[in-house]
Amino acid sequence: MEQFKLFDSEFKLMEIVWIYAPVSAKALTQIGEQEYQWNKNTTYTVLKKLVEKGAVKREEPNFICTPLIAKDQVQQIETNNLINKLFDGSRRAFFASFVNREKLSAEEIQELERIIDKSGD
Repeated sequence: MEQFKLFDSEFKLMEIVWIYAPVSAKALTQIGEQEYQWNKNTTYTVLKKLVEKGAVKREEPNFICTPLIAKDQVQQIETNNLINKLFDGSRRAFFASFVNREKLSAEEIQELERIIDKSGD
């Protein structure tokens, strides 16, 4: 699953599926039109790609769509891909780059410290 990759349009449609699942393909086309000004063919093309990747299951009747992968799984995979691509897999380098470039409040620093302490458990 580590090679799993969602392109921007696929992620946008997955956001809709995660929110509304189970949701009909027809409803997805309507929401896609409202949110992204996509035509029906665009939505169906993106949906087909998601089905082929194993991210969405489409079932009859009414082509009801449900996610086969959770949003947090996608976030983890995409984060790992980013760290591998830009920081040679070094989480330390990724974190250092982030905190050295961002002006963090004392509250944000405390929260990050709590997260780091918790991850060591």
